[in-house]
Amino acid sequence: QVQLVESGGGLVQPGGSLRRSCAASGSIFSIAAMGWYRQAPGNQRELVASISSGGTRNYADSVKGRFTISRDNAKNTVYLQMNSLKPEDTAVYYCKVWIRTGTSQGDYWGQGTQVTVSS
Repeated sequence: QVQLVESGGGLVQPGGSLRRSCAASGSIFSIAAMGWYRQAPGNQRELVASISSGGTRNYADSVKGRFTISRDNAKNTVYLQMNSLKPEDTAVYYCKVWIRTGTSQGDYWGQGTQVTVSS
């Protein structure tokens, strides 16, 4: 069984920063790609950033230069550092991790955490 536990959401003023983390635990054999998605009310869920097992990063155009994704393979954890936050960054943020266990493989999602950017 695999669990993803997210932390670090909340309310922040425009121009502020937040750091999200997502830790995977359980019967994990290996982890490949890790990423962050977000969904604002009335919108589809969209990719924010991803990082491969080799460290290759990919960002949505809307967050380039402001957000940084990183991972700690020893801790099975992915991070999202969000700087210069804007009101349009307000959304529920989810982590997604591709995990291979002893019996299966596939994408696992975190529970989602609200990030609100408002003065």
